[in-house]
Formats: sequence, C-alpha cells, structure tokens
Amino acid sequence: MGAAYDDRDGTIWMDGKLIPWRDANVHILTHAMHYASSVFEGERAYNGKIFKSRLHSERLHFSAGQLDFQIPYTVDEIEAAKQEVLTANGLTDAYVRAVAWRGAGEDMGVASAKNPVRLAIAAWEWGAYYGDAKMKGAKLDISKWKRPSPETIPSHAKAAGLYMICTLSKHAAEAKGCSDAMMFDYRGYVAEATGANIFFVKDGEVHTPLPDCFLNGLTRQTVVGMLKDRQIKVHERHIMPEELEGFQQCWLTGTAAEVTPVGQIGDYNFEVGAIAREIAEGYEKLVRE
Repeated sequence: MGAAYDDRDGTIWMDGKLIPWRDANVHILTHAMHYASSVFEGERAYNGKIFKSRLHSERLHFSAGQLDFQIPYTVDEIEAAKQEVLTANGLTDAYVRAVAWRGAGEDMGVASAKNPVRLAIAAWEWGAYYGDAKMKGAKLDISKWKRPSPETIPSHAKAAGLYMICTLSKHAAEAKGCSDAMMFDYRGYVAEATGANIFFVKDGEVHTPLPDCFLNGLTRQTVVGMLKDRQIKVHERHIMPEELEGFQQCWLTGTAAEVTPVGQIGDYNFEVGAIAREIAEGYEKLVRE
C-alpha cells in the first residue's frame, strides 16, 4: 500500500504558488466540503507531456461555469501551473489532478457567492487503474444507482458531487470481487462505468451510449475518432440492457482507465477481442507521440 495522499513528499501548486505537499490543506468550513461546490480534472502525462492538456483546462473552466463560479486563473495560467508541478516533482509519466472549489469565506449556507474560489494542482505516479485487467478484461458489477436526469444536475460538468453514487457503486462492486460497476441512466439505458465511458462490439461494429446525461469523456472522444480513422463503424446511441447479451467485446475509456477491456458485466461475458486489443494498443501509441 502506498503512502496516504496527505502524507507524501513533493510539492503541490495551490492558489498561485508551489507549497510543500503536506501543507496543502483547507479549513474544515470550506464550502465545497459541505455542499460539493467543486470541479476537477484527471489528466495523464506521458514522457513529460500531458495528453490533451489544454482541453482539460478548458473543460475545468466550463465545469466551474456550470456550477456558477469562475476560476480566477486563465487557461494559459493553468497550463503553466501544470507544467510547473511536473517539473518541481521530477515527473514525466504521471497522473495530474486539477481541482477548483469554493473555499471558506463569509457564507456558510447553501449560497456561497461571497466565498473565494480556489485552485490546486497535484501530480503523482499512478499505474494501471484496473491492475492487470488490460490483459484479461475487467469484471464489472451492475450498479443499483442510475445516472440522473440532466434536469436534476449539471450532467456535463466534471463536478465532485456527481461522483457520490459512483463511489457507492464502486464500493458495492469491490465487495463482490469486481473492479467497477456499470450504471444505467434514469431512463434505463446503458450509461457508463463509475469513472469511465463504455464501448461494445457486435459483428465488427462498435456501439457506445449516447452521452446525453453523463460526461462525454475526452478519452471517449479520442477513441471514437480512432475507430472512425480505421473505418470501423461507430453507433452512438441509446443501448437497452437486453442488448448486452448480444455484444461480443467490451472496453472502458477514461484518463485513468485509458482503454481497458472488459471480460464480464454481471452475468454477461465478453472476449478480449481483436478490436479491443487494437484500440488499446493504438491508444497507448497515440498518447506517447
């Protein structure tokens, strides 16, 4: 087991400057801790370069706007800060976490317009998100929780509060010996895993849920482009639960997950087939170009 995330060597960029890792703290009455007024990005650096870095920084600003606050640093300043963090910590292959939140201030109720918005960026070494699943395929549970309607949440923001049911789903999955859980949406369609988008293969064509009530991940978008470049037909559509039985291959995509084949979802089994392997290998090559 690695060191706890609050007790490590290194530095974290926080509110405009690098500080010792262990000093990167906030007050107990920070608004985000009580009311989930926080947005974040998960990014990976390969050979010293963060894959799609600027798109992540732009999405961080978009997510903040969806939660009705403005980050007091420009995209260019965030880009520079991320590189500063990698350099200061001597990292070339790393996971990068940028997080913006409403801090402690004059407000301590639901409203928080008077409170300052803060920003921090940390980076650390992080291996395969699903362990050895890239070789044999991850095992997924089926969550009892559903992705909510976009009428109830800002579903296209990468906001901390949207992950509460993901945590519950993943804990339940791990208790069953699974790596993760697949979630349906509020209408009963197949949606995503707890922190990754999902793809299926049937008869040489790819099917992936339409991201109309959950995050259209940057890795998802990258993989859709890779498939189209390879002249593989992609169907972005609503997928019914009963269709799972007819799919032959499956994989997950996400910055942390990268491209991870799936071997089982509940009672449904999938092969780690040629298309899944080709896309996983192609993605590994692409991010290091």
